[in-house]
Amino acid sequence: EVQLQASGGGLVRPGGSSTLSCQASGFTFGDYTIGWFRQAPGKEREGVSCIASTYYADSVKGRFTTVTESAKNTVYLQMKSLGPEDTAVYYCAAAPLAYIPCTPPYYSFWGQGTLVTVSS
Repeated sequence: EVQLQASGGGLVRPGGSSTLSCQASGFTFGDYTIGWFRQAPGKEREGVSCIASTYYADSVKGRFTTVTESAKNTVYLQMKSLGPEDTAVYYCAAAPLAYIPCTPPYYSFWGQGTLVTVSS
């Protein structure tokens, strides 16, 4: 069974840092590309980082970094300088093709998401 498990969310103070994990199972990790997406309250789901194209949304560029540990079938999203605007449910997703837009319709498999709340 294809599974993507996102974890690491929680409460973070403004200016703080956090790291999210996406652990994949049930498929050949190297045959897929992983993307991170988020959905803030009242907002559309948006691409945050897609690893194959080294894409980062303008809003997170310079603050977020994606790190892949292939041997563990895990991708991390390292986040720093977090602000309330970063509050969202963060999802990891997988797609079979690498050179695709970093938008939700192109991704086939999704994790359950993990909530990051940035608040004082």
